[in-house]
Amino acid sequence: RTPLCWYESGESVILGPEIVQKTTEKIQMIREKMGASQSRQKSYHDKKMKDVEFQEGDHVFLRVNSTTGVGRALKSRKLTSKFIGPYQILRRVGKMAYRIALPPSLANLHDVFHVSQLRKYVSDPSHVIESDDVQVRDNLTIEAIPLRIEGREVRKLRNKETASVKVVWGGPAGENATWELESKMKSS
Repeated sequence: RTPLCWYESGESVILGPEIVQKTTEKIQMIREKMGASQSRQKSYHDKKMKDVEFQEGDHVFLRVNSTTGVGRALKSRKLTSKFIGPYQILRRVGKMAYRIALPPSLANLHDVFHVSQLRKYVSDPSHVIESDDVQVRDNLTIEAIPLRIEGREVRKLRNKETASVKVVWGGPAGENATWELESKMKSS
């Protein structure tokens, strides 16, 4: 036994056509097992997926995520929805992709999306917001009036105490509540 040889003195070493045949058999066995595993995983995937097809002129929502690029194109990412739209389908591209009409604000995006990134839009009259009811000021704000105060909280920051009140606002968009400084609410 020398440092150059890793075999024990009594071991047999497979050489020549025998090693080629054993390697070929192992590769064939690995291919069969991988094929069985892939078909099993495909069946699991196919159970959950449904075939979705759209026609030209249909309206769809577009998924907002990093793969579609929409998430990077939007200015504010903090409060974005999971889907944006609806956008009209212009035509089908291939088996699983559609070209949609994007607004000028998303002009930097490629306009072809995979069917998994689209969701069918069902028109609903409740989705339409009447613009006559909403009064927008010159500084692009909407007038909201305080309806009631629901709570009070005093926060201590180092040596200073700050009183806040929970104000329920009413306006064209409905009711929503925010925490405001008590001194600010008393002055207005």
